[in-house]
Amino acid sequence: MASAVLKVAAAGVSRCSRVALQRVHSTTAPLHQGVPASLWKLGRLNHIAIAVPDMEKATALYRDVLGATVSEKVPLPDHGVYTVFVELGNTKLELLHPLGEKSPISGFLEKNKSGGMHHICIEVDDINAAIADLKTKNIRMLSAEPRIGAHGKPVMFLHPKDCDGVLVELEEA
Repeated sequence: MASAVLKVAAAGVSRCSRVALQRVHSTTAPLHQGVPASLWKLGRLNHIAIAVPDMEKATALYRDVLGATVSEKVPLPDHGVYTVFVELGNTKLELLHPLGEKSPISGFLEKNKSGGMHHICIEVDDINAAIADLKTKNIRMLSAEPRIGAHGKPVMFLHPKDCDGVLVELEEA
């Protein structure tokens, strides 16, 4: 039947033929059929992080030129960064600058002298369940355990090679 419908539709015979073609290729079964419901949920975009070589200059751009509300510069020694958050209404930008010799941002800025997008942060409702589930799906984590992030909540970074080249930070909401 499908080949007959295709031949009729290919010939451009009638509107009914095209409707039949769509029915042949549509499915009423949900795409998730047979997949158990997840024990955790992906939430909203929390922030986009940008590595900057000059924190004061970047902060002034967003605050003075673009008119955004920006936070104070906060050191996060456990992560090797200084952060400034830029409020955007529907999400935030996180400006990152190296803190200390072992800062992961130093290496990023060596490769990208002008700075650039470093990672995205997505909220999850249960970070431990998300980590356990993602490990079963062969997604590598960049640390053994979640650490406390800039918002005082547990975070985990996912390996960019497992996430289409994007460094993804999960943050418990």
